[in-house]
Amino acid sequence: MPPSLTDKEMQVQKNKFLTLALAGVLAFGVAACGDDEESGSGSGGGSSASTTESSEKASGTIRIDGSSTVAPLSEAAAELFQEENPDVRVTVGTSGTGGGFEKFCAGETDISDASRQIKEEEVALCKEGGITYEEVQVANDALSVVVNPENPVTCLSVEQVSQIWNKGSKVKTWADVEGDLGADVGAENMALYGPGTDSGTFDYFTEAINGEEGVSRSDYNNIGEDDNAVISGVAGDKWALGYVPYSFITEAEGQVKPLQIKNPDTGECVDPTLENVQAGTYAPLGRALYVYPSGDALKKPEVLQFLTFYLENNDVITEAATFVPMTEEQKQSALDKVHTLAGS
Repeated sequence: MPPSLTDKEMQVQKNKFLTLALAGVLAFGVAACGDDEESGSGSGGGSSASTTESSEKASGTIRIDGSSTVAPLSEAAAELFQEENPDVRVTVGTSGTGGGFEKFCAGETDISDASRQIKEEEVALCKEGGITYEEVQVANDALSVVVNPENPVTCLSVEQVSQIWNKGSKVKTWADVEGDLGADVGAENMALYGPGTDSGTFDYFTEAINGEEGVSRSDYNNIGEDDNAVISGVAGDKWALGYVPYSFITEAEGQVKPLQIKNPDTGECVDPTLENVQAGTYAPLGRALYVYPSGDALKKPEVLQFLTFYLENNDVITEAATFVPMTEEQKQSALDKVHTLAGS
């Protein structure tokens, strides 16, 4: 069974399910609101699309590219927005966070999906290209270090993960990892799986674990932007190890086991759960996810309406896509940034 075909089929099925689930939940939310829509914005999750519905129907094309981690969120938002605005075409590419910023700063896209903050050299590139932008958070997320369910190890410290992944690492087997692993693993070979260097996941992981962005061993199975390939690789090898965004764990349905990470401050082994990510105890692998809209793009009504829709329905989108929802303060800050950049 070719792995690439399996991954594509998995993603197609995931997107179909996500779209149906979101449409159902959103439709229920709109129906439940009824005439109360006129009472103003509420404080609950899953807000309705009343703002978009009450405005003029949009038209045009919105071009999005960047992080493969953020793509499922943007794709879900796009599907729902296009249902209400059939004259708008939203395209979502996955060139990786770095590749997405290259296109964005060249003026080739309207919005850049990013699983990390923009780098100084990318800021300079956008300035050179005359691109103004705003950093807008759209979800919380966590990276998960994963092993096969049959692997007896349950928790690793940041130092142990760094031993495995740091540049120049000599770790080839589980016996090469220093420190107590809490299980008898012997000298079993450790196959490693991880994303490519254009990935924001790669950037975030290397900085959080190895202390410097981009610093990593290179002798691992590089899966590029296909995070499902990490799941497939680890699921098929009892002693393999990899790292993926948190959302892929819930979609994997027990094919892999996420390891606890020992909190550097408390020494406690912490699971990568929604509650722990929001509480900030799953350190240092909790993170924010972003979109970067350009100032010129937000002058177009369809882009402003799309991003407003994206944020006003953010709870529904993030929860259905198995990401960690934003707090009310984060959502309001994101909306404020969008409308400030748009001059509205």
